Amino acid sequence: MEVLGREGHTVKGISLRGEVNSSQLAGMTAVVHLAGEPVAQRWTKEVRRKILESRREGTRKLVKALQPNPPNVLVSASAVGYYGDRGDEILTEQSPPGTGFLCDVAKTWEEEALKAADFGVRIARLRIGMVLGPGGGSLKKMVLPFKLGLGARLGNGRQWVSWIHRDDVVSLISFVIREKTLRGALNATSPNPVTNGEFTKALAKTLHRPAIFTAPPFALRLLYGDMAKVILESQRAVPEATLASGFEFQYPDLQGALLEILG
Repeated sequence: MEVLGREGHTVKGISLRGEVNSSQLAGMTAVVHLAGEPVAQRWTKEVRRKILESRREGTRKLVKALQPNPPNVLVSASAVGYYGDRGDEILTEQSPPGTGFLCDVAKTWEEEALKAADFGVRIARLRIGMVLGPGGGSLKKMVLPFKLGLGARLGNGRQWVSWIHRDDVVSLISFVIREKTLRGALNATSPNPVTNGEFTKALAKTLHRPAIFTAPPFALRLLYGDMAKVILESQRAVPEATLASGFEFQYPDLQGALLEILG
C-alpha cells in the first residue's frame, strides 16, 4: 500500500505497511492516498478484516504522520460503494450513504481522512467508480472471456455501473491539487454511467465478439462468495460536483473509452 507525495515537482511513494515516519512526508505540498486491500477477491472473514483495516488504520497512520508538517492538500480515495445498492436512483455527491459492508468501509475511510482538516489541510475525497485502463483492474479480467466469445451480462444486467477511464482519474487528481479552493466529496465517475447489460454490449462490440450469455447470481456467489453482492449492486453515480468545479472528462462515453484502451 502506498501514498504519493509531491514536493515541488518531485513525486515519491510512501508505504503504509508498518509505521509511517513523519519525516518521510516532510516538505510535501500534496499527498494522494489510494492505498487499500483489493476488494475484487473472494471475501473471507480475514479478507473483510483486511479490506476495512487497511483503509481505517492506514489512513489513521497517514493523517497522524502528516500533522507535524501538514501538506497543502490531501486527496484521499473513497469509492462509489459509499452509496450502496440504490437501483435507478441518480446519485450525486450530496446523496446520503447507503448501508452494508462496503458503505461502512467507505464512510470510515472518509471519516479518517477528514481528521487532517483539524490541522489545516484541504481535503478532497474521490468516490471512484470502476476504473478502466490497459494492463490491469477489472477490465483485464473481462477481456479474455469476451475474446473467447464467453462474455456474459451479470444477473439481469439492469444494475448501473459507474465507471471512469484511468487517464481521467489521474487528470482529476492533478486538477484537485491545482485548484486551491476545491475540497469535499467528488464523484470520480464518467458523466455517463451505463447498465451492466449496456457495458457488456459495448465491450463485446469493441472486441468484435458476441456476448449472448448470462451469469446467474447463484453462479457468481459460487465463484466470489459474499463479494458477488457487490457485482450485482447498482450505483448510478454522476459527477455533479466534479463537473461544477470545471473539470472536463477526456473520455465521457464508454465506447470511446473502450476503443482507446483496447484499440
